[in-house]
Amino acid sequence: MKKLFNFFKKQTYFFLLSAVTTLIVSSATAQMRNNVDSVMIRALYDEVLQSEEMDVNLRYLTAHIGARMTGSEQAKQAVDWLKATMSGYRPDSIYLQPVMVPHWVRGERETASFTTGGSTVKLDLLALGGSIGTSGTLTAQVVEVKSWTELSSLSDEQVRGRIVFFNRAMNAREAETFKAYLAAADQRAQGAIAASKKGAIAALIRSLTLAKDDYPHTGAMSYDTAVKKIPAAALSTNSADKLSAALKKDTALKVSLRISSRQLPDVLSYNIIAELKGASHPEEFITVGAHIDTWDVGEGASDDGTGLVQAMEVLRAFKAIGLKPARTLRVILYMNEEAGAHGGVKYAEQASARNEYHVAAMESDAGGFTPRGFRIEASPEVTAKFREWALLLAPYKAGDIQPQQRGVDLIPMRGMTKALLSLDCDDSRLFYIHHTALDTYDKINPREVAMGAGAMAAMAALLCKYGL
Repeated sequence: MKKLFNFFKKQTYFFLLSAVTTLIVSSATAQMRNNVDSVMIRALYDEVLQSEEMDVNLRYLTAHIGARMTGSEQAKQAVDWLKATMSGYRPDSIYLQPVMVPHWVRGERETASFTTGGSTVKLDLLALGGSIGTSGTLTAQVVEVKSWTELSSLSDEQVRGRIVFFNRAMNAREAETFKAYLAAADQRAQGAIAASKKGAIAALIRSLTLAKDDYPHTGAMSYDTAVKKIPAAALSTNSADKLSAALKKDTALKVSLRISSRQLPDVLSYNIIAELKGASHPEEFITVGAHIDTWDVGEGASDDGTGLVQAMEVLRAFKAIGLKPARTLRVILYMNEEAGAHGGVKYAEQASARNEYHVAAMESDAGGFTPRGFRIEASPEVTAKFREWALLLAPYKAGDIQPQQRGVDLIPMRGMTKALLSLDCDDSRLFYIHHTALDTYDKINPREVAMGAGAMAAMAALLCKYGL
């Protein structure tokens, strides 16, 4: 019995010794891997932070090309310049992916006004993207609403022949400005449809911003083929407040509105795709992207000029430090995110038709401000891996991992890749300039843009190295 006891005692000892040894070796291996990855990430950040390439690119894009409305001559110029610039970074391949896109034009600048107390008050506004025109000057009484419930409570007779004024403000109590924007954006997207169903002849939308100023914020709106189209425009917040105050004094007040916008036939445009072929798993793809197009006001510096130069910088940084990805790195510059994501849809269609295997898809479209980390759409198991990698980005203040990615161009890739991720930036300033004439280069901090590009390059490097 004693011999048997000693035998089991020895076996237990050797088992525990083996387990401890395995744990020590595993820990040492993990630490060694982390050290190697840290060095790789440091090299990428060093390259990005010391280079002026992105700033030079963004200055050229905003000053020499400017706003890049889908279907415009400036959009064509941007495609040519972006392709030439990325070609200079010596990718293994670069090509254009054709895509048909809508071509909407604003026409003459919109005007609107009302008369009160014998004085004419002018309103600052921009037609929403895709809106039809007014065919001259349209004059009608106004019905103000601040919720869908309020609109629903009105009879068709109370709305018919009038202009519906959607005056629901973004929630200033919401700490995360992007959430406040998303919660209010439905009135811009669906306002014209809902108003038309009740017989309205036009829709005015309070601009989606917390700022109190005279700059209207444009953006995409929708029509329903089963509902009569009516013109729609965004009022600056100051103009919205003026109109609301005037309506409280005079419910019969009339607004005169003139919009000259029109929809032209679709035109041919392109996504731009550059690749670094994977050394050991070339059939597996990690994509990094941003969108080329903008609205027709401002310079498109923040939305999405910063994203464009960041995506290109990932390619440049890989080449500059001699980093050869195990999996194929694909940089995609999408056309027409703002008015239907036609570029994103086309890319997803062709990726599906080719039966491509996508590990992850990343996009930068959050303004180019101070990066915090990434927003992830993936399974809990995959998200856990990103949280592990986040420790490597923590020293660069980009280690925050949050749910619900926000890249519009990535949505068509749902179900085709293990993870969708968007660069997450501080959003305090974004919606002060978003979709306005204020979106210009002088609102950008080059250091913030560079820190974001470093985070994207680091995450792309880890994805290319390990997959998911």
